[in-house]
Amino acid sequence: MSPPEAVNVGTVTSPSETIGRIFMLTQSNSKTKTTVLAQLLLTILAAIFAAPLVIMIAVSLQGEGLGNYAAVLTHPAIPRFFLNSLIISACTIALVFCITLLAAYAFSKLELPAKGTLLNLILTGLMIPSVALIVPLFLIVKSLGLFNHYFSLIGPICAFTLPFTLLLSKNFMDDLPNQLLDAARIDGCGSFKALLFILVPLCKPMSVVVVIWGFLNSWNEYFLALVFMRKETMQTITQAPQFFTDAYSSDTGKIFAALVLISIPVVVLYLCLQKYFEDGMTTGSVK
Repeated sequence: MSPPEAVNVGTVTSPSETIGRIFMLTQSNSKTKTTVLAQLLLTILAAIFAAPLVIMIAVSLQGEGLGNYAAVLTHPAIPRFFLNSLIISACTIALVFCITLLAAYAFSKLELPAKGTLLNLILTGLMIPSVALIVPLFLIVKSLGLFNHYFSLIGPICAFTLPFTLLLSKNFMDDLPNQLLDAARIDGCGSFKALLFILVPLCKPMSVVVVIWGFLNSWNEYFLALVFMRKETMQTITQAPQFFTDAYSSDTGKIFAALVLISIPVVVLYLCLQKYFEDGMTTGSVK
């Protein structure tokens, strides 16, 4: 009499287990399709945003090729344009950074009367474009005699930059525990020392966002510089394409080479601080 055949129990599955495996397989396929579609969409968007930059670089190499860049960089007016933009950008970043941190700390961690109303009044600046205020700004600059002066750009740029940086910085500080400040006060720190030694080191990602945003707004400013900077020696780097349009009206290669050179500092700064910029934007943008 032959022994009974062994039954492989491991291959026996219940109906619920079978349904579960089918469901997991379906979910996995769905996630894969979603990932592929998202990657495809992001690639298309990246190509759309990169296309103008590629075209700009291609046009800048027409004619003399790299000689266009050499002609722009060796022009006697370019160093002064760069210097003016650097001075305006550095002053704007310093003012925006200091004011933003102090104001965000006050609105987030200190008890102030009617601070909600004051914050809403400041945030209304997000809804007002700079072009809409050009006439009152022109009258103010004229009455103060600030034409062809750095502060005619630094002041307005700071005013238009602060509402956004203040909003992000306040939301970022709202997420920091108040127990840190309580412990600092117990150790004898005042409000300013608590901000300087406790909160500022924790706000590194947000600080990078403030610096980059201030630099972008000041370095790329064109319209205010066109209105308030009349002298050639006080014009900023954004005026360089217009300057080369007058000098090389038929040579688009040099004009686009100037545009590429204007974009390089912004691209380099973002690439160097990309990690902190993304962290600060995602953390400070959600309340």
